[in-house]
This record gives sequence, structure tokens and C-alpha cells, in this order.
Amino acid sequence: MALTELSFEGSVAPGFEAVREQFEANFLREDLTCDVGASLSVYKHGKRVVDLWGGYRDLARTRPWTRDTLANVYSTTKGIVAIAMAMAQERGRIDYAAPVARYWPEYGANGKHRTTVAQVLSHQAGLPGFAAPTAPNDIYDWTGSCAKLAAQEPSWVPGENTSYHACTYGFLAGEIFRRAMGETLGGFIERELAAPLGADIHLGLAASEDDRVAPMIAPAAPPDLAALNLSPLAAMALINPALDPAQANTRAWRAAELPAMNMHANADGIARVYGALANLGRLDGAYVLAPASLARMLEVQSTRRDMLLGFDAHWTHGVPLNTTGVLGPNKAAFGHTGWGGSFGFADLEAGVGAAYVMNRMGPDLLGDARAVALCSALARCTLG
Repeated sequence: MALTELSFEGSVAPGFEAVREQFEANFLREDLTCDVGASLSVYKHGKRVVDLWGGYRDLARTRPWTRDTLANVYSTTKGIVAIAMAMAQERGRIDYAAPVARYWPEYGANGKHRTTVAQVLSHQAGLPGFAAPTAPNDIYDWTGSCAKLAAQEPSWVPGENTSYHACTYGFLAGEIFRRAMGETLGGFIERELAAPLGADIHLGLAASEDDRVAPMIAPAAPPDLAALNLSPLAAMALINPALDPAQANTRAWRAAELPAMNMHANADGIARVYGALANLGRLDGAYVLAPASLARMLEVQSTRRDMLLGFDAHWTHGVPLNTTGVLGPNKAAFGHTGWGGSFGFADLEAGVGAAYVMNRMGPDLLGDARAVALCSALARCTLG
């Protein structure tokens, strides 16, 4: 498709023109990551400097992507959840060092009585997937899913290995939060983050918002799991349950609260949260988190090789540091990417918070080419 046939809207501040150029170039890629519809937003020192959207909500290219278009962001959700957990920690309601069983007594079964909240948030808990057979629709049963994990024997001594808990992270963090705070993460995020910041983010989407959602477009080539040569323990995260991108386009998925993977948002909504963190915890008068509480959140808990991800991931209390350079040159930047290509991150040194949301999923589990190119362009504008 020629660039002239595409429609792009929004604005960039002077000096960020290269970001606009890269955003538009992503729609002309000659590979499996060519964008169909997307949005990109960047805040620097509390001011929005990039606000772009364009393309289409559907593969047939009949419905334009608008500024308020939402999309499922998969594991980019985890970053927002980590921030909500940090807010609960700041308020004295959750202690990272405490055993999970302090808040969720049933979790102490089968050798998990010493597992800490920090180990859960840093993917060291030993429950990377469900041991009991779990169908895709079983994840909508919150009580049943949490009961399975509470009874499950860990696959390793908690704290002695690290492997990304792709799906189970959401139930573990979410149930700790629910028990400690007396409400779900979705309700808290709506009241304490989305409303004060004016951030268009939703963990549990009302049916009234469906018309704004861009359906997810499955990768043109699925990830080759056999080529990853994963250990059976790491593979648990991807095969039990085995999720299909088409599931994200159902009402049941959108309505559920799955704190590992089903936040619906536009780029500006996510960027406003990270933009606040990069601006001493505040944005447009709304308070999110004190710098000291953010520093506590970012204390590294594990630096060993992640058995699923395949690299030495520096996991903090819920987010990895940018050791791979996917989010730009600053290895101390932090945030989370999502299956298919989305991301949200903050670079405290640059004072930048940014996010990218799209509907066409790329084929890579990590390092989506569009995301890398956008972050590289942003870094050139920020540091140049």
C-alpha cells in the first residue's frame, strides 16, 4: 500500500519529526510486521511530544484507526499491574518481602509457604504454567484458576530459578492484590490510574466500548516453539493453556480481568502512566507514585537466565530493565512489551514515557522490529 493511500493523524513537537517518519514507515514494511493500524504516544518531562495514530482497525482496511481506538496489549498489561502493585506497597498494604501466604493463606500448600511476593513478581515462583489440564476458556474462571495455583506444587524451589510466567503471573499478582486490597486490580486501575490521569486504559472492558476496539490480527507466521528448544518447565507457560490470538477478539476475553494479558488501551493511555513515572510521579496534577516508591519497585530481584526468554533478564518487582536494548540505549529504562509488538516504558534519565499499540501482531516473541525501530528513532530525537 502506498503511503498516499494511508491516513495519519496527530502531531509531534519540533525535534521529534524522525519519530513520525518511523511511525509512518512501519506501515510500509516489506515483512511480516507491516502495520495495519497503530498509535504511538510519548511524554517528555510531563509534556506530550508525540501523539500519532493511523491506518485501519481491520485487515480489510474499511474502518479507520481513530485517536480513541483501543486494542488488546497482551503482556504490556503486566507493566501497569506492576505499577498498581507498587502503589499498594507504597500505601503499606503489600510488602514485597512478605510471603504470599500472609495475604492468601491457601497458597502456602505444597512447599510454597515461603514464596514471597517479590518472587512472584519476578517470575521466580515456580508456577510458570498450570500443571492441571487447562483449556483456553478456563482462564475466565478466576476462583478456579487461583485454586489450581494455590494447590500446585512449584516446578522448582521458589527463588532458585527464573522463567517467565506468561499467563499465571496475572492470577498470582491479581489474587495477592485482591486479598490485600479488598478489590480487583481492574477496579483499582480504573479509579486510581485511569480516572486521575485521564488514561484510556481498561482491565476488564465494558461491552459499551466494543465499537472502539480494533480486533487483533494474528501473526502471519506463528512463533516456531520447537526452534526455541525450551525446557518442559519453561514451555508450560505457552502450552497450558495454549492461547489463540482469535480469543482476544471475543466478548468473554474483553470482559474478563486477566492481569497478565488483556488490558485494552490506546498508546496515549499507557504513555500517560509511564509519563507520570518519568516526571517525578506526577502528570497534569495527578499523583501516581513517589520516586522512592518507584525506586523500591525497580530493585532487581533476579539476573539469571530466564528459561523461557533465553537471556539474562533483570527482573524487578514486576517489570524487566531494558538490558536487551529493545526500548532504546538506556539499559536502566523499564517497562513491558506485549505479544505481537506493543510496549510501554519509561526512561527516567531522559524524562520520557512512551507507548505503542497496534492490531497486527508480529511473529516474534521478543524484539518486534517495529517497536525496536520506533524506540531507536525516539532515542535519536531525545539524545541527539
